[in-house]
Amino acid sequence: MYQLNNLFDNKNMTMINQLGQYRVYEHQRDLSVSPFSAETEYFASQMNVKKRQVLVELNNTATKIQAGAMQWTIGNVSMKTGVTAGNFLGKMVSAKVTGESMAKPEYTGQGFLMLEPTYKHIIMLDVAQWGSIVLQDGLFLACDATLQDKVVSRQNLSSAVLGGEGLFNLSLMGQGVAVLESPVPQQELIQFNLQDDVVKIDGNMAIAWSGSLEFTVEKSTKSLIGSAVSGEGFVNVYRGTGSILMAPTDK
Repeated sequence: MYQLNNLFDNKNMTMINQLGQYRVYEHQRDLSVSPFSAETEYFASQMNVKKRQVLVELNNTATKIQAGAMQWTIGNVSMKTGVTAGNFLGKMVSAKVTGESMAKPEYTGQGFLMLEPTYKHIIMLDVAQWGSIVLQDGLFLACDATLQDKVVSRQNLSSAVLGGEGLFNLSLMGQGVAVLESPVPQQELIQFNLQDDVVKIDGNMAIAWSGSLEFTVEKSTKSLIGSAVSGEGFVNVYRGTGSILMAPTDK
């Protein structure tokens, strides 16, 4: 038996989004300030620089989170790492090439799990609507344990060498919700929905894309001289049928 006081009725914490078992809370002001940092914190809150936290309500369900992201749990909640002697090496290699943590602790049971506060923006996606989704390095925060995660490689070496996206990325597939840490708020993200079409992006600005899309890096024009003259050089190209989430600025 437990009680939670000064959480759901905390006037300084506003729930700004909810999907599935996940709720996103935003601290309207940072109240733990000193006289020397108060001015900075005030203007930060005015510019939407705020701490955000994800609360997971487990109802005989399970979630996988980024290692080290747990702040507290309450209730009948248990954790396992999913790392065994048999898969230790493979997970270590996957973590090295994707920049993600080796273990994604899985919490299951009935109760609440609160994740650590972050100044990044929280994006929640229904992965089933994407079929499968490929994430830019470092975006993963949590997901339903019903989702499968695996490392996917580029279809050609040019995508890794020239595209700035790396040779390997984390991919999620199945039925469930994915929670991401985005460098920009969801209101700024541009979503491209392709049907046998193509999108060309100058720079490492796509934060997530459908696993069904072919990603390559190509010259902006047919000739190297033309690419050099245009000032664009090489661009990231996504072809096929699927969706892309793009940040308007490279933060």
